[in-house]
Amino acid sequence: MKREIVKIDEELCNGCGLCIPSCHEGALQIIDGKVRLISELMCDGLGACLGNCPEGAITIEEREALPYNEVEVIKDMIPKGKNLIIAHLQHLKEHEEFEFLKQGVTYLEIHKNELNFDINEIKFKVHNKINEKMNDLNNPQEHSHSKCGCPGSKMIVFDEPENANENVNTAPIKSELRQWPIQMHLINPMAPYFREADVVFAADCIAFSLGDFHGKYLKGKSIAIACPKLDSDMEIYVDKLVSMIDEAKINTLTLMMMEVPCCGGILQMAKMALSKSTRKIPMKSIRVGLRGDILSEEWV
Repeated sequence: MKREIVKIDEELCNGCGLCIPSCHEGALQIIDGKVRLISELMCDGLGACLGNCPEGAITIEEREALPYNEVEVIKDMIPKGKNLIIAHLQHLKEHEEFEFLKQGVTYLEIHKNELNFDINEIKFKVHNKINEKMNDLNNPQEHSHSKCGCPGSKMIVFDEPENANENVNTAPIKSELRQWPIQMHLINPMAPYFREADVVFAADCIAFSLGDFHGKYLKGKSIAIACPKLDSDMEIYVDKLVSMIDEAKINTLTLMMMEVPCCGGILQMAKMALSKSTRKIPMKSIRVGLRGDILSEEWV
């Protein structure tokens, strides 16, 4: 019989992870910097992930679907590396597909001399997933990803030297915010504070990570904020940016995003808006590290 299933173009995928929260079956994960379908068994083919891919890397294809064959799935995954296999087998275990799990591991054991990785490492990581989850809670700095596999959900604790704030000026710091609202779903692109203004389009986390955000980047500017990973209906954001450029006639657009891959949606939305606009304006991209350091700053 024919069956619809997700297809991912790895050439187009940039690993932003925007599609992952929309896959309620948990069939998508970021593996080695790319979104992968870790289990065709769990993909319902409804395409909830399609609308969240800014690169158009996800499509639905209809093809003849033979009865699920775990051995064929594992054979297809072997060239893609052990990390994908580990994620797939862990996925089967979490969904209590123990018979398929046994088939996959058995195939790997039979062909272990043909593999370029250690089957024992695979088995250890799959069968000790519960212990790994406990370690994630007890030692958050030692593990780079949450269950969803997204780098943006990485748990980190920042340690500061004991004297780090000893000489900090305790005088109140003036806010440079000159408008309200600021969230993209709430703003009016034709509001007077956007007309012929220099505008900052920033990820939600920027102001919390960048210590001198108000004084150095927000002063004298208007602002709109968004979260490319969690916000919905982001096509509206592109339309609002087009209105700012063409109708409000903003002067410049500064894009500020965190270093995590999902934040790249800020740049993608701005580029899309600029391509749809009749006016062309200077646009600067600033990437901020998790500790508030500027990783890059360039005109795009």
